[in-house]
Amino acid sequence: MNELDLEKLKYPIGKFTAPDQYSAEYLSEKITEIETLPEKLTIEAIHLTDEQLDTPYRPGGWTVRQVIHHCAESHMNCYVRLKWALTENNPVIKPYDEVLWSELSDNLTMPIQPTLDLLKGLHFRLGYIMRSLSTSDLEKTFIHPSDNSEIKLKRMIGMYAWHGNHHLAHITSLKNHKNWK
Repeated sequence: MNELDLEKLKYPIGKFTAPDQYSAEYLSEKITEIETLPEKLTIEAIHLTDEQLDTPYRPGGWTVRQVIHHCAESHMNCYVRLKWALTENNPVIKPYDEVLWSELSDNLTMPIQPTLDLLKGLHFRLGYIMRSLSTSDLEKTFIHPSDNSEIKLKRMIGMYAWHGNHHLAHITSLKNHKNWK
């Protein structure tokens, strides 16, 4: 497999690109994508066998099971970061090692249904609070210590919508490649 093919498998929808302007329409669309991710993941993954769930979406990549559990873990962090940014002045968030988390036994062996259930409630809450954000709330920030970048909540909405779609595309691309229903 050449480098270009591997890059397409890693980023089937491309890398996140921030818009020049965060219009109300853009933010509403991204929040809808966040709200509907659990249903889309469920439709794509609930009928997969354990063997299919334990198939990596690319050589050296996570399995479908790990991708689903990772979405919940990442988006739980999103929720906490959102709350911190709304209640503290430009907090420094705590990063986590998603690779090490993905290698824990729950991510490797746990059924996906409890995680899909968690995502359903979590994404309802994310959508609910995101839709209530004022213009000034959308400008609130947190600091990511990996590179000391300041992230505005409006950017975070776009990033996490992309993140969910990115991992959903890992699953749908694998299913298409393998001719799974």
